Amino acid sequence: MANKDYYKILGVRHDADGAEIKKAYRKLAMKFHPDQNKDNPKAEEKFKEINEAYDVLKDEQKRSAYDQYGSAAFDGSMGAAGAGAGGFSSGSFSDIFEDMFGEFMSGGHKGGAAHRGPIRGSDLQYTLEMSLEDAHNGKEAKIKIPINDTCDKCKGSGSEDGKSTQDCATCGGAGRVRQQQGFFTIERTCPTCHGEGTIIKNPCKKCSGSGRIQKSKTLKVKIPPGVETGRRIRLTGEGEAGIRGGPRGDLYVMINVKPHKLFQRDGANLYCRVPITVTRAALGGEIEVPTIDGTRASVKIPAGTQTGQQFRLRGKGVNKIRSDSRGDMYIEIFVETPVNLNKKQQELLNELDKSMYSSGSSANKHSPESSGFFKKIREFWDDLSE
Repeated sequence: MANKDYYKILGVRHDADGAEIKKAYRKLAMKFHPDQNKDNPKAEEKFKEINEAYDVLKDEQKRSAYDQYGSAAFDGSMGAAGAGAGGFSSGSFSDIFEDMFGEFMSGGHKGGAAHRGPIRGSDLQYTLEMSLEDAHNGKEAKIKIPINDTCDKCKGSGSEDGKSTQDCATCGGAGRVRQQQGFFTIERTCPTCHGEGTIIKNPCKKCSGSGRIQKSKTLKVKIPPGVETGRRIRLTGEGEAGIRGGPRGDLYVMINVKPHKLFQRDGANLYCRVPITVTRAALGGEIEVPTIDGTRASVKIPAGTQTGQQFRLRGKGVNKIRSDSRGDMYIEIFVETPVNLNKKQQELLNELDKSMYSSGSSANKHSPESSGFFKKIREFWDDLSE
């Protein structure tokens, strides 16, 4: 998977602070929200990409990991011992270190310290996607994962008849072989027993002597209310079976909350962009907005409300994890300019315009922002002409 430049996606510098990142995210999220780009099929993909970038860069720990390893730190491609369908991957850091240093650390004694005893099973990782509603309320999810489990025929021994292993004839049970090359003696892992020091004379036909077989396993995972993307839930002992009686590894369930078509989440707070008509903005009134609970909330809009104004609904955000409190919900107003006006409607607007802006004083009263802006322009031009 290609590395993604999250800084470039949000259009911020690599040294941007949290406030700059949040500001850039809010601007882009509003621009590419699917509801505002129904005729642009690429907008939804861009919206998801923006949310993915912000989720990483807003969190100091995730951002640090991204700065070191890139987006591979979050897509399961680093150190995964095999990725499968359904967001599943596995890997063991012990395997990586063993591959790098095993040749030097095992020494020349019989069997090598890294191989003769039981080996812990690999940890597994599963990515669980869920809706914002489920993340808010919590749920019990069922997941199905492929796993290397103990062979039920040989009980993990790898032997068809259950008898003990015997020393490897190639290395004499040392797990390593030596080869003389000139003045040097080179020691390598035994190619016959692969460093085990022992071999199974009559391997189990079901697992081919490995002591493990691959099977599917269904588990129930309790997701607490308030989880966010990136939250990791550990299921101890639900990873792969160990080798030669070693303990099982663990399963890590990684949470990925899907983008919502109405709400944007920032921690425990929710943001909802609500369009209103020009007349409603000018005259004021009440509007009904949805909540994450599926209910409706009434918001009073004062006369003269402008685009970008926010109204706070306390306690209408997302549940906070391991807490009885909730975040807040912010309604952000977008004043929509009317389109497709008929002749009569255009005439009425022209009459309104004349009645409001027939004199400079009226313009200052009804549109203070515009009047103030154009006053600054005139002063700017006057300064240039002096």
